[in-house]
This record gives sequence, structure tokens and C-alpha cells, in this order.
Amino acid sequence: MAARSVIRMGHPVLATKAREVKEFDTPDLHELLADMFDTMAAYDGAGLAAPQIAVDLRIVVFEVSQNPRYPDAESVPRTVLINPVIKPLSDAKDLAWEGCLSVPGMRGAVPRHTHIRYTGFDEFGQAIDRMVQGFHARVVQHECDHLDGILYPQRIEDLSKFGFIEELEEAGLIPKVES
Repeated sequence: MAARSVIRMGHPVLATKAREVKEFDTPDLHELLADMFDTMAAYDGAGLAAPQIAVDLRIVVFEVSQNPRYPDAESVPRTVLINPVIKPLSDAKDLAWEGCLSVPGMRGAVPRHTHIRYTGFDEFGQAIDRMVQGFHARVVQHECDHLDGILYPQRIEDLSKFGFIEELEEAGLIPKVES
């Protein structure tokens, strides 16, 4: 398969609600998923939503093992999540720095629920039902926001904690990442 181009903030697909997937385990779906994982890897992403490659379907993929963009993040299992639903398991939220392949070169401090339950389906139509916390919960919420036309800057409550990576590193607000 192949890595695709990631569209950036301002593209209309990123501002619209994606359509539900109706058919599972099809050659087209498997090809799209392979391209999504290839794209995520090519850009060192923790996750990728189909709208980020201009496909308006409710599909996200994610995986974190050793990622140079998130060197201190705990592992997140390789997952295909189709037609997801997220339910917060408490009102508790955590503020942490996020980036996005569709908002390159920038980071922002985003509040997210610390514990969530997410449900949906894998590529074969098998049900997924997980309760997660920490970075795993953050990644899922971030990626699923893309399916509703929301980018992380829209979630930032304090714009003094949003900026270009180099400036934030220089100010000591985020750690410098070795490339």
C-alpha cells in the first residue's frame, strides 16, 4: 500500500462530520486501512483519522510504541476503530500538550477526559469495547474529534498554551524532541 498526503487545517473535509461505514471486510476498506497505517508511520503519528487523508468516513487508526513525537508516552495497542462512540467514565480531565498531523509544526495544551469507554468495530465488523485512561484515552479522543470536524485547537481553553513547536521548546514549555 502507500502513504497518502495529510490534508491540513483549513481543508473543508476536516470541518465536516464524517459518514458512517456501512460495509466491513471489503477490499477497498482493507486497502484504505493499510494506507492509513502507512501514512501514520510515514508522519510519525500516534493516530490518524480517515478525514485527515480526505476520506469522509468514520474510521480512525492508532498505535504508539516508540514514537519520536511522543517520547514519554505509554504504549497504545495497534487498533482499527470504525464508527466509534466515546463515553467519559468520569468528569475528571487532564491538561496535556497535543499536536496533529493536520496542524503541522504546532502544539497546544488540551483538556481531555482521563478515563473513557470507547466502542465501535474493527475492519471485520467485530465489536470493540474498551475502557482506557491516560495517553490511550487522549489519543482516541483526539482522533475521534476528527470524525466530527473538530481539530484540537478548537478544544484549547488558554491560547497562551498554543504555538509553534520551536517557540514552545525555546520557552521551555515543552521538551525538545530529538529527530
